[in-house]
Amino acid sequence: MPTEVTHPTASPTLDGLFKRVLARRPDALALVDPHNKPRITGQPRKRLTFAQADRAISALAAHFIESGLPANSVIAVQLPNTIEFALTILAAYRAGLVVVPLPLLWRQSELTMALNRTAARAIVTTSRVDGVVHADLAMNAAAEAFSIRHVCGFGDDLPEGMASLDQAIIRESTAARAVIQDGRKAALISFDLTQDGFRPVPRAHLGLIAGGLAISLESDMPQGATVMSAFSPMSFAGLTSSLVVWLLSGGTMVLHHPFDDEVLEQQINEHSCDTLIAPAQLALRLDELDLSAKMPSLRHVIGLWRAPEQVASSPFWTARRARLTDVYLFGEAGLFGARRTAADGSRAPIKPGPHGAPRELPGSSIAGDILLTPKGTLGLRGPMVPVAAYAPPPPPSDSLIASPPRDFVDTGYAARLDRATGAINITAPPSGIMAVGGYRFLAQDLQEWSRRLGQGALLTALPDRLSGHRLAGRAQDNARAREALAELGLNPLMVEAFRDRANAP
Repeated sequence: MPTEVTHPTASPTLDGLFKRVLARRPDALALVDPHNKPRITGQPRKRLTFAQADRAISALAAHFIESGLPANSVIAVQLPNTIEFALTILAAYRAGLVVVPLPLLWRQSELTMALNRTAARAIVTTSRVDGVVHADLAMNAAAEAFSIRHVCGFGDDLPEGMASLDQAIIRESTAARAVIQDGRKAALISFDLTQDGFRPVPRAHLGLIAGGLAISLESDMPQGATVMSAFSPMSFAGLTSSLVVWLLSGGTMVLHHPFDDEVLEQQINEHSCDTLIAPAQLALRLDELDLSAKMPSLRHVIGLWRAPEQVASSPFWTARRARLTDVYLFGEAGLFGARRTAADGSRAPIKPGPHGAPRELPGSSIAGDILLTPKGTLGLRGPMVPVAAYAPPPPPSDSLIASPPRDFVDTGYAARLDRATGAINITAPPSGIMAVGGYRFLAQDLQEWSRRLGQGALLTALPDRLSGHRLAGRAQDNARAREALAELGLNPLMVEAFRDRANAP
């Protein structure tokens, strides 16, 4: 079992937060799988106490150590919203590794890019998710990444050469190594999309914890909460809003793989969840369906906006038993939250300058700064914002003018100041970047992919109220276009843009 070493000036890590809860509540229920997990992954549901989760985490950490992964090496993870994701992330940290989360919608081209740019030594996946064989995707991507030395996964029917992590948990190896628990150490490398392409964004444990605190304190989530997490975890926002928020509350995390409204309602009522974390559009849709009557145990709803420019035009929140907290997401750069007013459910005004957590309490701890840049875009700074990752390139060596260092990240979102109220209004997403739900891509890539399909092919992004954009394609032979895009290893959203409309629902 890995040995914990406490540095004289050490600060909290995510594994340290877990062990604090473990010491207080070893037999309390910690993690609950989605009801429909057998359909999603073909694996049985699990329910783990903190003590049971601890044993699984230690066994997985020992497996990573025995596999020859050195401390501080990089491990890539592509998993659905099930118990295995939480166990794997915490096991990687217990073994002293750095995690690269890979969104489920990423396919071979993006996976290979991420593995090569981070020099990942291992990749963790599951056999299949919603009918897609992710184990084969991981094996194919690993074959194109020189640094990969270990490929492992959960589930049955794993391809030859992929180690079974289910067997590693059962075996419960006692392999150990000393790991310094220091929150300043690197914990996460996620990928953001900017106008220059994909950008790796590294963060320490403290940056992740700062993001979780900004959400949990602003939403006034109670200690020991039973949290329903229905947001994909493979991003900075996904990890902080689920794993970190759960560890900070010290309660139970019930997982839901997005989305099945009936299953979600059943899970919330069965476990008497008091907190729901979900995409904001889903939360507002549940409110329209009388959330208070159907899910009476809910007291806190945390709605995450992947398209923060849509908050201004969102409907009022009507559920009186549950307060809604809007969480504005800006790619991998950072986030901030604002709880809606209890009186009428209108959105809270966002004003420039330092903001605390919670926002309503003067003098509370600083969660970050919101500012307008000279370009008329929204900027962020604070303990969770990795300024160095977004720093502009240095000027040429022969330049006589040195640019002053920047202490904020320009998110690229267009914003303006309302002179009457002093509030900031976010008006448009970054130029040249398209988003379909959680999948982001450059607008120029659409033209490139269309050219590869030959003359007469068209692939375009159309505005969509719920997901930001939706894709539509046209080719002389749609079936051949789908095959070509799949062979290129592109995202299924691109492939399905060329579905036959006559057969579409």
